[in-house]
Amino acid sequence: MHPALWISKTGLDAAQTDVSVVSNNLANASTIGFKKDRAVFEDLLYQNINQPGGRSSADTELPSGLMVGAGSKVVATQKAHTQGNLLTTDNALDMSIQGQGFFEILQPDGSLAYTRNGQFTLNDEGNIVTPGAGFVLQPVITVPQDAAQITISQDGEVSASIRGQAEPQVLGQINLSDFINPAGLQPIGQNLYVETAVSGAPQQGVPGLEGIGTLIQGALETSNVNVTEELVNLIESQRLYEMNSKVISSVDQMLGQVIQQL
Repeated sequence: MHPALWISKTGLDAAQTDVSVVSNNLANASTIGFKKDRAVFEDLLYQNINQPGGRSSADTELPSGLMVGAGSKVVATQKAHTQGNLLTTDNALDMSIQGQGFFEILQPDGSLAYTRNGQFTLNDEGNIVTPGAGFVLQPVITVPQDAAQITISQDGEVSASIRGQAEPQVLGQINLSDFINPAGLQPIGQNLYVETAVSGAPQQGVPGLEGIGTLIQGALETSNVNVTEELVNLIESQRLYEMNSKVISSVDQMLGQVIQQL
């Protein structure tokens, strides 16, 4: 079988995966705290026919070799943890992180997950939780039922004005976690990430100290997806798919001519 058929087939698979990555980015263009992905391509093994520097005669060497590639493949998807734009809201429990860091979320199995999505609400016990699944923000902060106004400072201190009290009551401290390699975190859906061996251990700290970002109350971090950029990437992937399809069609015509003439 002609090797160009298999080479083009790998190109089709790679382009199809790239389209899937781009489509996921576009689907999450309005997801709070979402970080865009990009597909990472690599070329496959080469058939080494003539080694560069090999002897072509007693006194000469080959200035370049003859190596035929076997195609390409997608080997990874990388998260781009760049800062998204800020969206101002009127919700006192909406928080955005300006800079590095993640909110800590307690999952039902007792393990920790991490998120950049600062859309929070209260459960029936007054704890600050995620709006979708109701996972509790760590450390646990309980808002009293008679709290009139919640204030969250840039360094994560949560306080509330209590009816009948002149001084606000401190409810707790929100800490953030950072990783040496955020791109190594594993996304698990629901705007959550979990630690992996390559992400490094979480480094917990107070917002605004030791390189960790600050908190902004009443604002949300939007997705960092650039729709125009993704549409250009989509066109590029589509044309790449078409070109590989054209190669398969051309090889098919070549083989057809050989079969008809021989």
